[in-house]
Amino acid sequence: MEVINAIGRRKSAVARVYLSEGTGKITINKKDIKDFFPSAILQYVVKQPLELLEVAEKYDIKANLDGGGYTGQSQALRLAIARALVKVNAEDKKNLKDHGFLTRDSRAVERKKPGQPKARRRFQFSKR
Repeated sequence: MEVINAIGRRKSAVARVYLSEGTGKITINKKDIKDFFPSAILQYVVKQPLELLEVAEKYDIKANLDGGGYTGQSQALRLAIARALVKVNAEDKKNLKDHGFLTRDSRAVERKKPGQPKARRRFQFSKR
């Protein structure tokens, strides 16, 4: 099997994933997943598509992450891994889609508007 690549995005985070056959090792920016994401919850988020398809020990994953914070990066990585798994086996697409792993979360920070302090917040109104 050749190396399969996929991209996932969330907020301003971008994850580029390279999936190959192996033993289940996940490397992010040349660090082990436990070093890059110390939080067990974020590690769980990243591994969700692999656990769902029960292929966690079958593939090695190398990922490059740019931008965003920890949560956005972990969710971008989850999307990229799910997309790579679909490229490997198209029959898994329905299962991953049903669990929401192939949906790009398009929510992002709304821009600040001129003449007000934040995106939606208005300056305090004074009648007199």
